[in-house]
Amino acid sequence: MRCIDKRLRIGAVGLGWLAGCSTTQGPDMPSAPTPTKAGVATPAAAAPTRLAAPATARSWAELRHQAALRIVAANPNGTYLGVVPDTLLAIPVLEIELNADGSVRRIDVMRHPREAKDTTQLAIDAVRRAAPFGDVSRLPRPWRFTETFLFNDERKFKPRTLD
Repeated sequence: MRCIDKRLRIGAVGLGWLAGCSTTQGPDMPSAPTPTKAGVATPAAAAPTRLAAPATARSWAELRHQAALRIVAANPNGTYLGVVPDTLLAIPVLEIELNADGSVRRIDVMRHPREAKDTTQLAIDAVRRAAPFGDVSRLPRPWRFTETFLFNDERKFKPRTLD
């Protein structure tokens, strides 16, 4: 096990050196995982992403899809869009309640994962970074929707709405 950890560190150092040689380095380039106190690697926080103003959704289905796209756009280093793996690390489920202007009023956790409990906070933070979600005052109340976060072993998520 230590041999694998050593190879990963050497590989990460090598990738960091190669990235330093690059002439173009933008905000869309993924960053290396950051170790936490528990020794678990989590995606490094991305520089704040400036999102375009959200469109006004005409239905809850449209708002959920738009919200999922905003969550991915606001968290480029913490998401994946490929095929969902057969075995997932964690699946937190959040209910997001909005104000009329689309800002987040409250986030309730509907499902906590048994393992990788930190993914719940990663999902909550991702939602807050993506807000506001657009004017919902014309949509029927209650102004809330549910999103399921599909976390892979790298602690990157995909909103289930986009699956």
